[in-house]
Amino acid sequence: MQFALAGAALAVLDVAEPERKVRRSLAIASDWRALRIHEIGSAAPPDRPARPDRPELLPATRVKKRRIGPGATGRIALLHALAHIELNAVDLAWDIVARFTGEDLPRDFYDDWVQVADEEARHFELLADRLAALGAAYGDLPAHDGLWEAALETKHDLLARLAVVPLVLEARGLDVTPAMIEKLQAVGDADSAAALQVIYDEEIGHVAIGRRWFQWLCERRGLEPAPTWQALVRKHFRGQLKRPFNEAGRQQAGLPQDWYVPLADG
Repeated sequence: MQFALAGAALAVLDVAEPERKVRRSLAIASDWRALRIHEIGSAAPPDRPARPDRPELLPATRVKKRRIGPGATGRIALLHALAHIELNAVDLAWDIVARFTGEDLPRDFYDDWVQVADEEARHFELLADRLAALGAAYGDLPAHDGLWEAALETKHDLLARLAVVPLVLEARGLDVTPAMIEKLQAVGDADSAAALQVIYDEEIGHVAIGRRWFQWLCERRGLEPAPTWQALVRKHFRGQLKRPFNEAGRQQAGLPQDWYVPLADG
């Protein structure tokens, strides 16, 4: 059966097993680019996507901090945590495709978020391969549910979703990933460092896509982008933004300092 795009997105969200979810995501992205899927359609995504039995999901405060040392244990913990983020990011991209079709969005919007979903799926594959090389697999360790809590908090409004997920949570990834790459290089894990470099480079583009559509939607609604973003973050994101910021990466993604610095801790 041939799906419209929203129905195809739902077909990803309904898959629990990570490898199947990733394969389906990649196939749908390919079909969209090749115009084998060309209609948007509509769908009613679940509040939560299907999830495998493992990893066990714990409160963020109960998930152990990951420290990279000379052995593999710390690297496995880091890569596992990142793989969990990327699998959530696959679902977040397809959720934004399916959930907000009532906004009458241009095709370019869907092109961008299908690209994000495609790249997030490939990121998960990169990290799963690195875990396998270290004798581990996704699901071996506990993880937390913070990303999907943000999705639930913003499910009612596309502008709120854009404000929090790409422009807070993914932007935070730009801040912390360069230090992770350096630590992996320092312990001689060049392959994991290279995987994170690919992810970092493409995540700049994801933040830029979030910024583009946040600005577009503000213009449509007659809102000033900077104060609107700040108000939405204060309302829907728990806590302050954490320093230090990767100013260069954020600038490359189109995030102005006068947006996020006023919300920073310290």
